Amino acid sequence: MTAAATRRDEIARGVVGRRRELDLVLAAVSAGRDILLEGPPGTSKSTILRAITANWGVPFVLVEGNAELTPARLVGHHNPARVLREDYSAENFVPGPLVEAMRSGGFLYIEELNRAPEDTLNTLLAAMAEREVSVPRVGLITALPTFRVLASMNPFDNVGTARISDSVYDRWCRLAVGYQDAAEERAIVAVRTGEREDEGLIADGVAITRATRTHPELRRGSSVRGAIDLVAIAVELARLGS
Repeated sequence: MTAAATRRDEIARGVVGRRRELDLVLAAVSAGRDILLEGPPGTSKSTILRAITANWGVPFVLVEGNAELTPARLVGHHNPARVLREDYSAENFVPGPLVEAMRSGGFLYIEELNRAPEDTLNTLLAAMAEREVSVPRVGLITALPTFRVLASMNPFDNVGTARISDSVYDRWCRLAVGYQDAAEERAIVAVRTGEREDEGLIADGVAITRATRTHPELRRGSSVRGAIDLVAIAVELARLGS
């Protein structure tokens, strides 16, 4: 077994299932590429990335994509109080998550990418293409070798989302991630709830949750998080004698 395969197996211990997706993501980031994971919520996207960063020993910098994620919030800003006292300088610059991830060689993970403003996403272009950004009155910031820009989005959600330009899309390796099968979802629920004895409860919770995804009277079904919550609450109700 190669060293890469051994490391992959170590990472896989922290992920239930998802062997194909883990292999693809790990191969991409090991090759120095950035990844866009497309799929519904609760499909282990961030779990895979956290498992990799934990194994690599690099930071996992999480950013939520929304209308308030401006370029200044992503890159950083100068401390206003210090600017008034001292004028602009590199010393009073407060790094944002992008600069933080670049300087630490971490993974910048943007959740719900298609909810972020287009001008904010365009800020990522230099960081992804050149692995460096130029910050006014600070200078050129160059990323450490392990820096990656990763993101996720739900392609089926069109509420509060924005169009992503082709130039931004083209920078990512895109991977579609769907729901896992019933057996893997039962394993996830068992791990997340710690319930090891009542397999019937876990099976029922997963079955009910999965049924919501295809029910004709439901607009949006639940992810595996619904089954986790259902089982966890049922266990506590049983302890209360309810």
